[in-house]
Amino acid sequence: MVSKTDDIPASVPSCNPTDLADEAGDGAQDSKETSKTHLKDSCGCGHSADTAMVNGDGAHEHTEEAELKQDGNGEVDGGDESNEQEVIVIQDTGFTVKIQAPGTEPFDLQVSPQEMVQEIHQVLMDREDTCHRTCFSLQLDGNVLDNFAELKSIEGLQEGSLLKVVEEPYTVREARIHVRHIRDLLKSLDPSDAYNGVDCNSLSFLSIFTDGDLGDSGKRKKKGSELEQIDCTPPEHILPGSKERPLVPLQPQNKDWKPMQCLKVLTMSGWNPPPGNRKMHGDLMYLYIVTVEERHVSVTASTRGFYLNQSTTYTFNPKPANPSFLSHSLVELLSQISPAFKKNFTALQKKRVQRHPFERIATPFQVYSWTAPQVDHAMDCVRAEDAYTSRLGYEEHIPGQTRDWNEELQTTRELPRKNLPERLLRERAIFKVHSDFAAAATRGAMAVIDGNVMAINPGEETRMQMFIWNNIFFSLGFDVRDHYRELGGDAAAHAAPTNDLNGVRAYGAVDVEGLYTLGTVVVDYRGYRVTAQSIIPGILEREQEQSVIYGSIDFGKTVVSHSKYMELLEKTSRPLKVQRHNVLNEKNDTVELCSSVECKGIIGNDGRHYILDLLRTFPPDLNFLPVDGEELPPESQRQGFPRQHRHRLACLRQELIEAFVEHRYLLFMKMAALQLMQQKANKDTNKSETPAITETSETTTESNTDTTQTQTTASDSPSAPTTEVYTDNSTSAASQAAIDGDENSSKPTTNGPLEPAATQNGECKSPLEGKDLEESIPGLAQAKELAETLVAEDGSGIDPKSREVVLNACKAVGSISNTSFDIRFNPDIFSPGVRFPEDSVDDVQKQKQLLKDAAAFLVSCQIPSLVKDCLDHSALPMDGATLTEALHQRGINIRYLGSVLEFVDKTPAKSQLEHFYRIGISELITRCAKHIFKTYLQGVELSALSAAVSHFLNCFLSSFPDAVAHLPPDELVSRRKSRKRRNRVPGGGDNTAWASLTPSELWKNISSEAQSYYHFNIQCDSVDQVVEKYGLQKTTLLREISVKTGIQILIKEYNFDSRHKPAFTEEDILNIFPVVKHVNPKASDAFHFFQSGQAKVQQGFLKEGCELINEALNLFNNVYGAMHVEICACLRLLARLNYIMGDHPEALSNQQKAVLMSERVLGIEHPNTIQEYMHLALYCFANGQLSTALKLLYRARYLMLLVCGEDHPEMALLDSNIGLVLHGVMEYDLSLRFLENALTINTKYHGPRSLKVALSHHLVARVYESKAEFRSALQHEKEGYTIYKNQMGEAHEKTKESSEYLKYLTQQAVALQRTMNEIYKNGSNASIMPLKFTAPSMASVLEQLNIINGIIFIPLSQKDLENLKAEVQRRQQLQELGKSEDLALEDSPLELEDKIPID
Repeated sequence: MVSKTDDIPASVPSCNPTDLADEAGDGAQDSKETSKTHLKDSCGCGHSADTAMVNGDGAHEHTEEAELKQDGNGEVDGGDESNEQEVIVIQDTGFTVKIQAPGTEPFDLQVSPQEMVQEIHQVLMDREDTCHRTCFSLQLDGNVLDNFAELKSIEGLQEGSLLKVVEEPYTVREARIHVRHIRDLLKSLDPSDAYNGVDCNSLSFLSIFTDGDLGDSGKRKKKGSELEQIDCTPPEHILPGSKERPLVPLQPQNKDWKPMQCLKVLTMSGWNPPPGNRKMHGDLMYLYIVTVEERHVSVTASTRGFYLNQSTTYTFNPKPANPSFLSHSLVELLSQISPAFKKNFTALQKKRVQRHPFERIATPFQVYSWTAPQVDHAMDCVRAEDAYTSRLGYEEHIPGQTRDWNEELQTTRELPRKNLPERLLRERAIFKVHSDFAAAATRGAMAVIDGNVMAINPGEETRMQMFIWNNIFFSLGFDVRDHYRELGGDAAAHAAPTNDLNGVRAYGAVDVEGLYTLGTVVVDYRGYRVTAQSIIPGILEREQEQSVIYGSIDFGKTVVSHSKYMELLEKTSRPLKVQRHNVLNEKNDTVELCSSVECKGIIGNDGRHYILDLLRTFPPDLNFLPVDGEELPPESQRQGFPRQHRHRLACLRQELIEAFVEHRYLLFMKMAALQLMQQKANKDTNKSETPAITETSETTTESNTDTTQTQTTASDSPSAPTTEVYTDNSTSAASQAAIDGDENSSKPTTNGPLEPAATQNGECKSPLEGKDLEESIPGLAQAKELAETLVAEDGSGIDPKSREVVLNACKAVGSISNTSFDIRFNPDIFSPGVRFPEDSVDDVQKQKQLLKDAAAFLVSCQIPSLVKDCLDHSALPMDGATLTEALHQRGINIRYLGSVLEFVDKTPAKSQLEHFYRIGISELITRCAKHIFKTYLQGVELSALSAAVSHFLNCFLSSFPDAVAHLPPDELVSRRKSRKRRNRVPGGGDNTAWASLTPSELWKNISSEAQSYYHFNIQCDSVDQVVEKYGLQKTTLLREISVKTGIQILIKEYNFDSRHKPAFTEEDILNIFPVVKHVNPKASDAFHFFQSGQAKVQQGFLKEGCELINEALNLFNNVYGAMHVEICACLRLLARLNYIMGDHPEALSNQQKAVLMSERVLGIEHPNTIQEYMHLALYCFANGQLSTALKLLYRARYLMLLVCGEDHPEMALLDSNIGLVLHGVMEYDLSLRFLENALTINTKYHGPRSLKVALSHHLVARVYESKAEFRSALQHEKEGYTIYKNQMGEAHEKTKESSEYLKYLTQQAVALQRTMNEIYKNGSNASIMPLKFTAPSMASVLEQLNIINGIIFIPLSQKDLENLKAEVQRRQQLQELGKSEDLALEDSPLELEDKIPID
């Protein structure tokens, strides 16, 4: 690993917005949901305590509560402790060895006992002075060390040992590796791989804005007069109110990238391979090289090294030249024959090692850039060789050539997972194989569509062809054998792969031992959808009919079952909420299943039990599945459901199922509690009985707590059983865990990430109604506890009256059991072709009702809850991807986008949702355009691709009314057009119908698509009307459509609005990339540490929190490698903690890594990256690097303008930050422009009476004061004062502060007036009192910056801290006892302190 170069963590898949498990952690996609805004809102923190608990709340809240409950810090904590012990075992203490390489001084290297010798090799190949060596061995006292041995297993290796680097003879493989490595070193600063989207390279621009300033982790040489030399004026297009949105600044030119040329040409010679007689002289291969000085040389790679031979381009003479300059390394040879090479190579390596390692480590999954400059295409031997050899990817490093993907994917799953080190190894292996598989599948899918792979059924027509390449099976997303005819034909065949992928994801997350799924990747490329799957051993040799021993191959006409499959699937039934059910087969016999009928079970030749075709893992969505004779609930009908959809495969999302079940659970508890109270009221007349009942209730609660604890620790992950967040605090956590444990009893045995996907959904069950209920009925809390004991006892040993209570409650919420709460769905209801036996009629009826309720719940609860979260800014989507994620987190499918927008339209506070509405509209339009583009591209032949894409973009975005397509020139069009060839490659359409598309036709199609797919009405027949009507930006639309379809365009300024010529020409389309969906394996242990760390921080235990988060970071690195979104979240949180705890340089260093990682893994203009830039700017300011802070803020503002425009609530925060920094450097006029813009936006989105607006007024007033314009200052401060007074009351400290400041301003104003009068009266000889005009101190600016960014420091003494902790604990205990409802959190002054913001 590179981990020597920096404390580099270790690398994981960039998350797909569609990834269910992502919602698990702030890390996952961080969608800026839930957590962030609360924290900013330092004043209004009270509104929803749960949400502030960074996105993965649920799980830990409970464990924490449970620990506190068992005062002795019982077993739960024990579990955590033992985890930490195990971790410490892994992080063994390192030691130092000396390394002696030929021709260099010996140097020290810090190593750890777990490392392999191989890793020292990697470090040496990366070091500046030894980077040119690849073929060497390491020797200790003359013994060669085994490359794959761990250091701790080597005898005699200890602190201070001397390892010698010994040059070894080359083989052909070693020579190739050497040439490849030298080429990589020469290209190390060249960004072309990142532009071309190869080898997991991606762009990063941070270093341009920091000028490497942050290098010494923020401790930089202080220039004496910082203030004087800053040029603070931003470029014109960044200023508030600017209308232009240039593209070019998106990729600022990096001066390092104009690389110093070391060689003109390095390529394989045409004389390869060496003839037999030369082979016997040790010749391995020949290279042809042209130096910068124009010297043409031919080089032999031999077993002894590299030397010049006497061949020329046309004559072969392999004899050594004179002198031959024989050298072991190509670099040594070239340095002797070319002075320019020597000089430039040294300089290049110096630069290379100065770059931050995060700028050059490969990302786990490829990130593509939608813009690129024109890059010169230079000769490159390795690239050429890679393209033409059948190199499928990495074979030269793996014995036995092609990889058996299925075997690798399945064996990694079978690795042991009993303790932490084992789990880390297992998760690391799973992760690595998945990312390699995704890369190989993507390459294969592109090769298939580009026509470079032979079909396995070449005789059939193109759409029906299937392919095998590199042990991966590829099929196209068309309905080939009328398989989906009844379900919607091609539309269904297009939706099925993604549904199937979601199923694979869900079963993979439950992780049941013995049940296997296929590696699955879905690739959209050039208008085709390709599914790539690993191959079940033996499946190609037999007919499908014989292989399937569970499920159905004809949608339920014939069905079989199998006991082993039932046993395995039963374990997934609880976590996935799938109900066991009976169906009839063709002979009318009853067959029992525990999945949908399409789910097929096949036992491979390897004896493993595979399940495939998981497209109906989740139940159908009745809002989009009209069924004759079935009525939907009124909530759905009012919104115009059920609606016709393109296909009949519309499913509910897993997040929705989780949220719905949790909602039902709260309902269930309330019902049971109310009934018990009525019973109790009846009993109270007969006093003598009551004590007895209370008595038993107490004891049962106690014992019940214990059972829960044991259940919890049974699982490896401290929080396994409780994956849901309960908004209702009164239900004590322990019994919730019991019920949840009851409901998910299989969870403790699993230990994968449990997809706490449901976490955010807790919010929609308006907790308020629950609270009012409790306050209005005294004693409800006790009744609830009683209710819980009943439920937890599972119905046995309870008096009949109470049992009846549970029975009624179970019936009311649709539980499948009568004695406990348990909701599951039957995925086969409403599947055409599935028949149910007579005796399960009632059951089927119940299931139908549940499905209708779930559909209604989505419309009546989840959509309003999303809108509410956007109103109170706990969800802040900025672009299409973050919007999609916000919907998905709440279980809302994108097909509801139209309904969501209509709902927003009808909301009274619509003006405060303008940003959301605008992003929604542009997402809807670009998705419609994407649907049209997909079919448009399928008819385009390869030679016309760039012309077709540019024509489409012109029709979509250019104001030019009659865009004409350029057909490829005639002389290239073949004469044989008339003979239609039958087997064309899939991507080889040869019609020119695409050229006849016109802008008005395209926009007509877009609005009809919006109507038919999203049931949303867009009345616009040109791009300009849309832009005008909805306030969109063309650049934003261009970005969205490019990202969604994989188009890469030339980075230059496009004139969209010209009515005389089209905006795009075919030269502007540089590339078309695949859009890839795959599974994201999770690091479960690391994630639990991360959550416990967050929980600790929430309670104010910063130190402990910090340790846990550091531990999580180690584990994440262990599993993912150095680059991953979750590591990014971890670093961000660490930086925030460092900052709060006063370690500014450390905060700066961690945040710098977070920014680099976000740029590399998510993209340079991803909303997440914009956030990271803002945090980094704050820490730069705190470290006194003002000019850097400004540059970073300007960059963030530019990116935000490009992504979503100026009118967005987040822009107010950004502008306040910029305004404050400018105020600090005394640029008052500029500062006012930004602060006044922030004031306008805050007023619009938070309402004129909000505390944010008051703060904005105050900031503006301070700048006016510095400019000595006291009248304006007074006016603004008065506004602020009024808001504080109305919102907080006279006595509140904010109100008092404001009134003090008003007095001060008034005095200053009076003093100024006096001086002015004096001047008027006495003319020039007046005695002028010097007025105090002061620049604000840096400290005061920083204080305001902290306030607006939601960071609150509480200057507390040690004693105060102890009291605070005690208070927090007391509160938590109260909360457990269900009494905290009456402690209104809003008015307690502690609210701000115990929720120390994290973001």
